[in-house]
Amino acid sequence: MGYEWLAIAMFVGFFFILISGYPVAFSFAGAGLLFGLIGLYFGAFDLNLVRLMPNRWFGTMSDFTLLAIPFFVFLGSILEKSGIAEELLETTGILLGPLRGGMALAVVLVGTLLAAATGVVAATVIVMGMLSLPVMLRYGYDKGLATGVIVSSGTLAQLIPPSLVLVVLSDQIGVSVGDLFLGALIPGLLLAGAYALYVFVLALIRPNLAPALPREIRSTGGSALLMRSLRAILPPVLLIFAVLGSIFFGIATPTEAGAVGAVGACILAAINRRLTRKVLVDAATATARITGLVMMILICSTFFSVVFDGLGGTLFFKEVLTSLPGGYWGFLIVANIAIFILGVFLEFIEISFIAMPILVPAAQALGLDMVWFGVLMAVNLQTAFVSPPVGFSLFYLQSAAPREVSTADIHKGAIPFVAIQLVVLLIVALFPETVRWLIRVSP
Repeated sequence: MGYEWLAIAMFVGFFFILISGYPVAFSFAGAGLLFGLIGLYFGAFDLNLVRLMPNRWFGTMSDFTLLAIPFFVFLGSILEKSGIAEELLETTGILLGPLRGGMALAVVLVGTLLAAATGVVAATVIVMGMLSLPVMLRYGYDKGLATGVIVSSGTLAQLIPPSLVLVVLSDQIGVSVGDLFLGALIPGLLLAGAYALYVFVLALIRPNLAPALPREIRSTGGSALLMRSLRAILPPVLLIFAVLGSIFFGIATPTEAGAVGAVGACILAAINRRLTRKVLVDAATATARITGLVMMILICSTFFSVVFDGLGGTLFFKEVLTSLPGGYWGFLIVANIAIFILGVFLEFIEISFIAMPILVPAAQALGLDMVWFGVLMAVNLQTAFVSPPVGFSLFYLQSAAPREVSTADIHKGAIPFVAIQLVVLLIVALFPETVRWLIRVSP
């Protein structure tokens, strides 16, 4: 080993800076600057490599695909802040209320729809927690089932297109975001279907855990319910199908579809007389905050990666990962364990910029299908986000949960859904066609 030890120390040092509470972007920049200077002192880092950074920065910033991020975030923010998402959940709850476990099934269905509309986990989990959790608890739902179904269904926004995870991963692993969207659709629907099946079977076996809603709560019926369903459910669903369909059938790029979707969300809000100045300002502020965070991390991580490459870190880790016992499967096991552990402590944006530059060269050297690999990592992140004790979705729900729901209730409720997600992760790993098939048959 030459000066690769500096690259290892740089990676470890970055984590120490990160866990101290320093912002992720500046942790990248600080570690890169510190170890770049140390590398210069030892003669292990060529200062000429710094000249590559402007080209990398401008090359990345001119990537048309990344424009999809603000469009999809704005689309989801408009639906959330205008109350359209709230009305969608309430109406679906009334429709499915007569069934045992009907409200939980409504949460799964609406979570899937909101995931396809927003791509933002925090917004989906908090909205569903504020609206559905008090209702389920009031009418006898088990706390664990109620909280577990909300955090797991809300976190589908990590995986179901137009997931921001997939947009960021497409840039990091160098594949088409459209292919990632297509590849992730079946695994995402598998997860949603598995959640619904679990709720349905549990309600049959133990009906006291998920009773039907009382008749007085379902006072709307007949033509009134039909009109409400047409008004509250049909327009968002048509918008979602229009956005995703235009991508899947090659009519529009993800960025173009996102732009049309954002305009469509504004039109829906205007038709419902909810497109106020406050809604627009709040949605624009949320969009600017998330987009700015992604771009700042992107710029600082580029500096980090230039120094890391210059110290031989990328080549060193590639050699280590490709020579693991078990070859292909050994790498997959290590990669999934690493992503899962990181996913418990860090946001997906941070993980994408930390782990992917290390894992992708090894995955390419081993001949993995990079679209399948990217979707597998996204499913893994979905699992990590709801895993106790520090999965992010658990804390999102805690911030919106009533006082009678404890942290322990939320964590215990998540465990069965984590098990379901691990089963789906294994299915995707063992059967790559779950990812490839839709890509192969698409126009």
